[in-house]
Amino acid sequence: MVVKVYGPAYASPKRVLVCLIEKQIEFETVDVDLFKGEHKEPEFLKLQPFGVLPVIQDGDYTLYESRAIIRYYAEKFRDQGTELLGKTIEERGLVEQWLEVEAHNFQPPIYNLVINVLFSPILGVPSDAKVIQESDEKIAKVLDIYEERLSKAKYLAGDFFSLADLSHLPFGHYLVNQTGRGNLVRERKHVSAWWDDISNRP
Repeated sequence: MVVKVYGPAYASPKRVLVCLIEKQIEFETVDVDLFKGEHKEPEFLKLQPFGVLPVIQDGDYTLYESRAIIRYYAEKFRDQGTELLGKTIEERGLVEQWLEVEAHNFQPPIYNLVINVLFSPILGVPSDAKVIQESDEKIAKVLDIYEERLSKAKYLAGDFFSLADLSHLPFGHYLVNQTGRGNLVRERKHVSAWWDDISNRP
């Protein structure tokens, strides 16, 4: 059965696509146009009542929330492709810890930055300079903590690539390549090396 992934190949759906590729799982994408509001149409809301992306359909099984989806596939296909959860319960704990850090500390300020720097101009909405400044400051503080962590380990959960690293790819890409703030990564030696490593995986 081929997994169906609803959503564009950017932002949070990309988190799921990268996981499926790492786990060598066959999938197809179903485009949902955010700019046309297709994620708020009745047919889509039957799959995802909150009207956000991504959603997967795996046979008759439907699941939404990107981090829930990547945890599901990393566990279901644990013996296939890249091991993304760690080999011990302690390693799994660290993977989960850094996944939570990504969700609650890394993603929110970058999301606000992306909305104001990249999407507001497209939608013809004024950007909020205060939100942009606050987001820059929050991201810098988070990356200082990452720099300390990555001075002691190659990856966030240890010396192995995991969901914790993978989950940073979609919005990390925006930060480094599209918001004009790549310096926030490049000024931090270990964060920069880590980003180059995880973003250049085949």
